[in-house]
Amino acid sequence: MVKTKWSELEKPLNSAILDTIKKFKFVKMTPVQAATIPLLMSCKDVAAEAVTGSGKTLAFLVPLLELLLRRQRDSPWKKTEIGAIVISPTRELATQTSVVLKSFLEHSDLSLFTQKLLVGGNSVEEDIDSLRETGAAILICTPGRLEDLLERKGQLNLAARVKSLEILILDEADRLLDLGFTTTINTILSYLPRQRRTGLFSATQTKEVTDLMRAGLRNPVVVSVKEKASTSTPILLKNYYMIVEPEEKLRYLLAFIKQKKVQKSMLFLPTCACVEYWSQVLPRLMKNTNILALHGKMKKQRGKILNKFREATKAILLCTDVLARGVDIPEVDWVLQWDAPSNAASFVHRVGRTARQGQAGNALIILLPTEEAYVDFLKRNQKVALEELSITPKAELTKITGIIHEMQIGDRALFDTANRAFVSHIRAYSKHECNLLLRLQDVPLGKVATSYGLLKLPKMPEIKEIHKEEFLGPEEEIDFTSIAYKNSQREQTRQEKLTVYQETGVWPGKKERRMKRTESWELSKQKKLEKKTKRKQRKDKQALKKQSELENGKKGGKKRKKGVSEEDLAELANDIVLLKRVKKKKITEEEFDEEIGFNSD
Repeated sequence: MVKTKWSELEKPLNSAILDTIKKFKFVKMTPVQAATIPLLMSCKDVAAEAVTGSGKTLAFLVPLLELLLRRQRDSPWKKTEIGAIVISPTRELATQTSVVLKSFLEHSDLSLFTQKLLVGGNSVEEDIDSLRETGAAILICTPGRLEDLLERKGQLNLAARVKSLEILILDEADRLLDLGFTTTINTILSYLPRQRRTGLFSATQTKEVTDLMRAGLRNPVVVSVKEKASTSTPILLKNYYMIVEPEEKLRYLLAFIKQKKVQKSMLFLPTCACVEYWSQVLPRLMKNTNILALHGKMKKQRGKILNKFREATKAILLCTDVLARGVDIPEVDWVLQWDAPSNAASFVHRVGRTARQGQAGNALIILLPTEEAYVDFLKRNQKVALEELSITPKAELTKITGIIHEMQIGDRALFDTANRAFVSHIRAYSKHECNLLLRLQDVPLGKVATSYGLLKLPKMPEIKEIHKEEFLGPEEEIDFTSIAYKNSQREQTRQEKLTVYQETGVWPGKKERRMKRTESWELSKQKKLEKKTKRKQRKDKQALKKQSELENGKKGGKKRKKGVSEEDLAELANDIVLLKRVKKKKITEEEFDEEIGFNSD
């Protein structure tokens, strides 16, 4: 596709919009911008699919502002009217869109429009007060917060303010649905006027996205823009992979960052607990590097951390997939992945944080020998070709793990965090979408625990005897009860509980396991036969009663009072007790079935 200049659109853009675009130093449109902007400006609904980093934000902000300006000329916007809504899946992406929009609204000719950012982590009451006092022509929001405000009637009555809505944008629609916002989006759509323009933008087209198109768009024009038919990632992005032994993963990662002189990178980790753990360990191992951490369980500090990383010239941001979509961070030269993401589509979105807007970028994924087939899977499933990369680490493994062991012995809080991170990693791996290739039973968990620098293997059903043999822990024996918390208050509480444990043998606050009651096979069999006989007798009695009523012509008619024996009530009460016990996991489902008699022959 020949790139079109911004000034050469068939329907010319407002001079204020063109002036702002020139500030961004964008002379020509990207393919997705050239395809979608004329359609939205012609008042058509558009469903656009384009690779990550292709300029989708300007593709919807430019026509959004044009449509608002047209309506302004015919009928000026009132303070209580909302003309445009942009819904993003995460607060980071919503904030980024708000920042780009702010650049446009700073122009004097566009300053008549105001915007409001509505995301989680901020006070709902403050959002309500702000909308009531100043209003907003444009809302940039996450779905949960918008739904909350629409359903609050009160003094704001946002549902009435959106009746004049001119355009709705669903940004990263596939991610919105992946995060489980389907019901929320449908609720929001029910409040919006049908006579509106709708733009749906996503990196992938799924069945769920197609269903949303049918529900939220009217006769949409479907636009699919791909830079190359043979790839689903940006042209200037180079994808690499390394095959390393599990216990060597950290050593190779540290060596890679040093040898390749990585300046600004994002390291994707499988869980929030992993981010917490490595954000405490890596600063000790990489003393001259700025290590930042961000994950979904963080609240207000997420925005500050992201801005800090944006402004940094050299830093590593440890993160989860909360930053895998849409977030635009300048000058990220490498995207690093600790292991394969939970689904193949996430791989494309992760690596798309670099090589954005025509810039070059690199990405590396570290795989285990048992995961080598994943490379071919990505090529077939996502049209992503990976090139193998090899390096030679200089630091000894024992030196690195020794430092981590020393850190954990020095603070029990880190010892606890290390175990949580490892357990959460294994749990996440077991739920992998591509579990035919990435099978947990093929992973040497003892070696993985070694890479985490654990002092000992945690107790979990996945850990077998062979894993204990593979595990390389500290060289010297450790008295784990002697590992103290640096926090004096936590350590005092632990010492008090430890004293009680030494006296009673039971750790305070820990539920004492009840011994399973056992009985002879003969007695158990006899009870099951008795229950089966009683049920059969009741069933036969009910059948005879029904047959008698039919013979006497009592079909339907008045309600008959059913007699319930004491024996029936007692058995029903016993069944209810058993049901409660299985819900509280005091007995297994198999034991429940046996007691009820479901497994009786």
